[in-house]
Amino acid sequence: MAMEWGETILTLNFTIIGSGYCKHILKDNSKAYSKGILAEILDFVMGKGLIPADGEIWRVRRRTIVPALHLKFVAAMIGLFGQATDRLCQKLDTAASDGEDVEMESLFSRLTLDVIGKAVFNYDFDSLSNDTGIIEAVYTVLREAEDRSISPIPVWDLPIWKDISPRQRKVTAALKLVNDTLNNLIAICKRMVDEEELQFHEEYMNEQDPSILHFLLASGDDVTSKQLRDDLMTMLIAGHETSAAVLTWTFYLLSKEPSVMSKLQEEVDSVLGDRFPTIEDMKKLKYTTRVINESLRLYPQPPVLIRRSIEDDVLGEYPIKRGEDIFISVWNLHRSPTLWNDADKFEPERWPLDGPNPNETNQGFKYNTSI
Repeated sequence: MAMEWGETILTLNFTIIGSGYCKHILKDNSKAYSKGILAEILDFVMGKGLIPADGEIWRVRRRTIVPALHLKFVAAMIGLFGQATDRLCQKLDTAASDGEDVEMESLFSRLTLDVIGKAVFNYDFDSLSNDTGIIEAVYTVLREAEDRSISPIPVWDLPIWKDISPRQRKVTAALKLVNDTLNNLIAICKRMVDEEELQFHEEYMNEQDPSILHFLLASGDDVTSKQLRDDLMTMLIAGHETSAAVLTWTFYLLSKEPSVMSKLQEEVDSVLGDRFPTIEDMKKLKYTTRVINESLRLYPQPPVLIRRSIEDDVLGEYPIKRGEDIFISVWNLHRSPTLWNDADKFEPERWPLDGPNPNETNQGFKYNTSI
């Protein structure tokens, strides 16, 4: 599409931007743009969490949360990832023995939900083994957010609609269950923090509960804060969905390229053998890292970023009026033939193993100040 129509496509309702003006919107003049329609769509579940938050709120909360992701925490989480993945592999082994077809997207969603639950709240959803009320509630809320993102009319804003629509009543009940569960987890964690004798420090981590929630409460985050709940809900809803999508697309691409699969398997067998990975293994899994990054290039998560102009602006020859919604196509940017050779080809080798990590290349694109 970008080759046919250039970098900017004007529609009746939106200006859709390809590669040419992304830096201007996301960095150079980022204060002139808000999350706009994205924040409106997600407000019912994420409030002013990290994804829908704008400007100063985003910067303050990012400075609060990022320290929780220290090296000791990451090491503990990698162990958790290995245990959760092993449970998935056992499930797949059983399905293979029984000749049963499996829907990998659903399984990856359950895997990442289990991981996020433990990492963020120290809560075991155990969704790979069970279907419980809280799991169904999480997916009810997630589906509602997806549906709202494509609905042309925001009927959910009508007060009467929440009472007469069976679907909206279900969403309201699901949100209440998730929030009640979250409040209970915060209360349990707060009691643990109050009773422990650990001194808070830069790499603070409770061995029994290494979760992000525990770190935040130990650091002094307000236990009654709606902002805390918004951030936790954002990590729960958005964190597991995007991770599941990355896994799904990566395995899809690997299924289409047996030679890449073989090379990946060879590296994993060489580095890990039959054991779970550790943090020390991460830098050794160079080809694996490039496979994942190439998957993210072809199938970025999210594929589109949304901004709303809060003042008049100009993008090249295009005037942007205050209040105009702008869709930035990460998909087109990642597949632009002006930026990539064989842009549509799955080719992890485009980043040499003896070169820098793909995350450290293409410095010109490291300007996304807040997703």
